Amino acid sequence: MADERYDAIVIGTSQGGRFLPVELAKAGQKVALAERDQLGGVCVNTGCTPTKTMVASARLAYQARRGTEYGVRIGSVSVDLAAVRERKRAMVAGARQNYVSRLAQDGLDVIEGEAHFTGPRTVEIALTDGGTRQISAPVVVIDTGARPKPLAISGAGDVPVLDSTSIMELDELPEHLIILGGGYIGLEFGQMFRRFGSEVTIIQSAARLMMLEDEDVSDEVAAILRDDGITVLISSTPVRVESVDGGLRLTVRTEDGERQFEGSHLLSAIGRIPNTEALTLEAAGIRVNDHGFIEVDEYLETSIPSVYAMGDVKGGPAFTHLSYDDYRILHANLIRGEKASTRDRIVPYTVFIDPQLGRAGMTEREAKAQGRAIRVAKLPMSAVIRAIETGETRGFMKAVVDADSGRILGCAVLGSEGGEILTMIQVAMLGKLTYTALADAIFTHPLLAEGLNTLFAMFDA
Repeated sequence: MADERYDAIVIGTSQGGRFLPVELAKAGQKVALAERDQLGGVCVNTGCTPTKTMVASARLAYQARRGTEYGVRIGSVSVDLAAVRERKRAMVAGARQNYVSRLAQDGLDVIEGEAHFTGPRTVEIALTDGGTRQISAPVVVIDTGARPKPLAISGAGDVPVLDSTSIMELDELPEHLIILGGGYIGLEFGQMFRRFGSEVTIIQSAARLMMLEDEDVSDEVAAILRDDGITVLISSTPVRVESVDGGLRLTVRTEDGERQFEGSHLLSAIGRIPNTEALTLEAAGIRVNDHGFIEVDEYLETSIPSVYAMGDVKGGPAFTHLSYDDYRILHANLIRGEKASTRDRIVPYTVFIDPQLGRAGMTEREAKAQGRAIRVAKLPMSAVIRAIETGETRGFMKAVVDADSGRILGCAVLGSEGGEILTMIQVAMLGKLTYTALADAIFTHPLLAEGLNTLFAMFDA
């Protein structure tokens, strides 16, 4: 077909790509939105929405089993995984439909098919229903996301290996789930299935879980998981996997030699890789880094002028809210002609284990590596009145402040509703408040946030 001209082309519909094409069209532009798979991207279909829906089911099972601690007799608790899955599917379907309904916008052409570059700003789309379309535009935005990294050890091709998508489609509980990877994906699924009733073993090749965190945070997370009955191994590298009667056998190289584990299911949570393999980026001259992620500058522009990348495909922290902030930057620059950038933005995140781990800003280790003069305070959740009252005393709050200015550099909250509490601290950081503002603030008693008074008052003790 003849080349079709647009004002902008958006490839992929992850969190940022869900909103940008609609806003571009509302601004009067003719926009093409290409999607090869499910509209809404990872967050809606296989990420945040479904996983946190299942986490909620797991927490309810956990709380029900603790009923006697609170003087409540509940009886035997069991989990119907097929019913959990159906609840998850219904939640995803609703979220996806909500997104699709927003695409009915004049000037927006939704094209179902796989796109690849034929030049710097020209794209060919292999249509899902057959045939191709050749389109071009002065502005192109890539938002194709990332997917689970395949497991590449001996025997991996001969046994069923679950990933973060396929594990949510199980309808029967694994007897023994072995998880490779000690990042947030592995930990969330590990605790979830332990609470559903599975035996769980987490195997981490690095020296500790969650290597981006301070050592005391990683150690406390590991202690919480072990307290939940999960086996956690560190400094342990998977070597090979093989089928055995009714399951599988995994051989792991540890500091003490090889060990073998037998399980019913194997989940690989060893990382994610970018969805760039079909884009033929070389035809456009778009540079990628050593791991295949698209390189961008602080304005999200690639090595080709007016070609941008947003979300997980550009590497860095793979969080939905970061993708949405990418959208805000491109919205400001492409529609309002501003110069918004990623420079100095504070990126928070929450790991939805229980208790939650919320963190923003620098870790103690990062601040010291920069040669900063810092002060550190740490408050156990067992010292927070609300945590005591609710029986949720595991974990701690940890704050890092600049020793000279008193400004908050970073904070980690490993505790009940840790993400929500962390958000309060992030707002203080955005407002450039010193620690004394939180130490002296009046917070409602008794809330978890009231612990911030105690935490930040420790700097004056």
